[in-house]
Amino acid sequence: MKNLYGILSLSIFVSCTNQVKEKPIEGKVEREQVTVVTKVPGKIAKLLVEEGDFVHAGDTLAILSIPEVDAKEEQAKGALQSADAQYNMAVKGATKGQLVQLQAKVDGLKEQYEFAKKSIGRLDALLQDSLIPQQKYDETYAKFQGAKNQYLAAQAELAEAKGGARQEQQIMALGQKERALGAVSEVNVAAQEKYIIAPQDMSVETINLKVGELAMAGYPIINGFLDRSTYFRFTLPENQIGKLQKGAAVEVEIPYLNHKKVKAKVISIKALNSYASIASAYPDFDPQQAVFELKIVPEDAAGSKDLLTKTLVVLHAN
Repeated sequence: MKNLYGILSLSIFVSCTNQVKEKPIEGKVEREQVTVVTKVPGKIAKLLVEEGDFVHAGDTLAILSIPEVDAKEEQAKGALQSADAQYNMAVKGATKGQLVQLQAKVDGLKEQYEFAKKSIGRLDALLQDSLIPQQKYDETYAKFQGAKNQYLAAQAELAEAKGGARQEQQIMALGQKERALGAVSEVNVAAQEKYIIAPQDMSVETINLKVGELAMAGYPIINGFLDRSTYFRFTLPENQIGKLQKGAAVEVEIPYLNHKKVKAKVISIKALNSYASIASAYPDFDPQQAVFELKIVPEDAAGSKDLLTKTLVVLHAN
């Protein structure tokens, strides 16, 4: 009886040993992801895409409602108009009417000056002949000097009005105008942010907000996959990584497509940190071993763009 048990045990052991096969190297189909976020807060006014749509770079994905930007735009435009008027006034100086008034003032003072000049000339001759007292001459001479100074002051006032404000005032007014222009430009940039634009050719995977919901600054509105970015991801322990090298040609089997095989190439091998997730179908190797991630890209990127993400694939090294 003991011999019979021994023979049966040996038969079962041999049978199980023959059934043990090397585990395949399995991984997943992956794609490079892109996240479209907002730069300014606003409510979703309109969604122009649906999940599963393919969009090109520059296409509008959604439109935000940002009433605060519209209000600031009006304020900025008003400030620019005011600053522009101040600058023009500083450069051009007085108005046409003011210049006419100043010219009339100069002409009137000139007549007074000329009369005072003639009067002092006549009195000077009379004083030489002692026909008038010195006091009378001094009074007329004082009036002559006053008329002369008033005439010179009016001429300077007219010249300043024609030439505009002083240089420092013009520079100050120009600075105010440039500041207002900057505020308008800032508002225009913010207004453009109401349009959520596709950064690259991509397929829309998920839309995280609905129309009417509020999107804060930096909120990921849409997630998608980049066009022709399909690759295969495998994780291997260090005792198996020696079979593959960067640049090696391999074949990847796709079970869900009737075990279709795709030619591919290893483009990167990098060590994973101990806390990194393991995407291998059999993460039961020695935990003391280092784990490496293989990134393998298909040779026919266009033919592989429709592969389903996260589906199982099997690696066959040549």
